[in-house]
Amino acid sequence: MRGKKQIAAVVLAVILAVAAGIPHCTVYAEPDSTGNAQAADAAADDTRKEEKKEEDMTPEELEKKAEEDAYKMEIQSNSWKNWPQGPGTYGEAAIVMDAGTGSILYAKNIDGHEYPASITKVLTSLIALKYGSLSDQVTFSNDCISFMQPGDSSVGLKEGNVISLEQALYATLLASANEAAYAVAENVGKNAGHDYNWFIQQMNEECKSLGGENSNFVNANGLHDDNHYTCARDMALIGREIWRYPEFLKICQEQSYTIPASDTTEEHVFPQHHKMLIKENKNYYQYAVAGKTGYTSNALSTLITMADNGNMKLVCVVLRTHGANIYPDTKNLFEYVFNNFQKIPVADEKKPAEVKEFITASDESEDAGSAQTGGNEYQPLEDGYVILPKDVSYKDTDYEITDVDEKTGEGTIQYTYDGHPVGSATAKFTEEYLQKISTGKERVDNKKENVDNSGTTKNSGGKLSAKSIWANFVQKAKAAWTFSQKKFAGKSASEQYMIAGGCVALVILIFSLIVVLIRRRR
Repeated sequence: MRGKKQIAAVVLAVILAVAAGIPHCTVYAEPDSTGNAQAADAAADDTRKEEKKEEDMTPEELEKKAEEDAYKMEIQSNSWKNWPQGPGTYGEAAIVMDAGTGSILYAKNIDGHEYPASITKVLTSLIALKYGSLSDQVTFSNDCISFMQPGDSSVGLKEGNVISLEQALYATLLASANEAAYAVAENVGKNAGHDYNWFIQQMNEECKSLGGENSNFVNANGLHDDNHYTCARDMALIGREIWRYPEFLKICQEQSYTIPASDTTEEHVFPQHHKMLIKENKNYYQYAVAGKTGYTSNALSTLITMADNGNMKLVCVVLRTHGANIYPDTKNLFEYVFNNFQKIPVADEKKPAEVKEFITASDESEDAGSAQTGGNEYQPLEDGYVILPKDVSYKDTDYEITDVDEKTGEGTIQYTYDGHPVGSATAKFTEEYLQKISTGKERVDNKKENVDNSGTTKNSGGKLSAKSIWANFVQKAKAAWTFSQKKFAGKSASEQYMIAGGCVALVILIFSLIVVLIRRRR
């Protein structure tokens, strides 16, 4: 009885304290509401003037403004901790990705939906190399030609022409021939026992399997369709994957190509279109090794380029670029990475305690061929290193072990710096570590009966222990503090004191109840 009186007294005292801390419900007018309204009207007038001014601009002035706006767009990677400040671009989206590890070194609107235009043909070529053989015949049906409109990129292939898949890929990648891209998709699909639509489905599934989450492809050539879009990150992932096929690099590096005359086809000669790959062009870049151009009036200029300076292999994608800036922007991005980042082999650094030895890409090459089905050469990409800003040390990285195969004792180590992936390595792990993770799984499978779903230990009677009660109190107190901090924002001093008084009273109530409960248990 005495315990109940104590509880009642505590509750009454707290209620009075809380009541004293509650402010009167007086309604105040918004301060300076008239001034705010006038400011809003003035801002609206300025906006209308600005819109009217844009309406009066010439097409050249509008394009100039669009260039300037694109250049001023936020570069997300420039806000990363200790990250070198990257250059602006006149494209509305841009990325530089390390080919070996997939690490992102420059990021500007990398997940925003944009139209890819003809760089779509890189994904078309990837699916063709994965499921087709270069010696396969490609026959041009009426469907391969009938969709073409005046001005569409073409090498003049006609219905009834028969060429090899290799020749069709040269026309697709070098000359950006839309009829060739369609024919590649249609014939590879048929040879696989399906059709053109199956090929398009494989394009979307491949993109998703590589980690792409913001793309939808509805054709094989990139001609405009509102439902045909991608993002810089997804295209970089595609570029990284196709780098595994040496044939792709070989095709892209040709300065010109000839499809010889045959019984079904007349001779076709076409040059390289990617200016960073043309040695005589002012935009030639010595480290560029492959790539694809794109342009439509909806997409504007798009470009994907691969570069290798002998130390780093990079994929650069720029989308929706205004003006004649596509090549200078790409070169600036490559130079930014080559000059500001370092490649550190993890085997040269102190090994994590869990690692027995690192496995290089060459050690895995025998299994790499199983990852594709077309019979074309497929090479693993190098890993086993991290890419870091030159002012950042390997010791500053964190790592996580993933994808451990307990049968082989192998798995992947993912390295991060300030939460950003910067590299990966394949490793064979120690027996002690493998035993540890095996034991850990057994413990998870055999959950103790005296642990509830929240992980709280119960005593034999199923009641919470005093220790658990105290832990719950601390947790609740922290939550109350966080709540009060939010409530204090924007409050006057008197209101803050009132709220603080109420919070203190609530804490006293909770603590008093806990003390009473503990005494009653004794």
